[in-house]
Amino acid sequence: MEPETITVLDHSEWTPDPEAVHRILADLVAGGAALGWVDPPSADEVAELLDEVLSQARAGDAALRVAHLGGRLVGVGYWRRYARPTHRPHADLEKVAVDAAAHGRGIGRALTAALVADAAAAGIEVLTLDARGDNTRALALYRSLGFTEYGRLPDFVAVGERRYDKVFHMNDLRTRGGQ
Repeated sequence: MEPETITVLDHSEWTPDPEAVHRILADLVAGGAALGWVDPPSADEVAELLDEVLSQARAGDAALRVAHLGGRLVGVGYWRRYARPTHRPHADLEKVAVDAAAHGRGIGRALTAALVADAAAAGIEVLTLDARGDNTRALALYRSLGFTEYGRLPDFVAVGERRYDKVFHMNDLRTRGGQ
């Protein structure tokens, strides 16, 4: 049996499916994933977020990528350009989320690499991101794609009584051309 093919689409190639994105995000957060929510986001919250990112992507101020495996949506990621006029040459990779059932198949790598390439093509100079310190797989992925750690806030992320470091990474697309 041949392995299923991963297909990564940009916002212009994708017919928005807020329900499928909500399913991925809500399931991951319910399982403890570090995506910025303590409780799973509502379907309306995810739909509103997608509308915002898609609008920004159409204006050239963001990039949105989705991944399909065997025809099923299994991943989503996006970056957004910083709004401050003095920070406009830069963007923040805000989310990369892969359905837990599809972990370990290279989907996060494919999404992140496509988003880095989109940032370079859009003239982004520095692409930043932050991740929870216990998210070791994601941190290793980012390092392998040219990101370097530039700071850490110890015990900054609060999930109930638990505390985690907030780890900052950057990919200087001016000097490395991305990865």
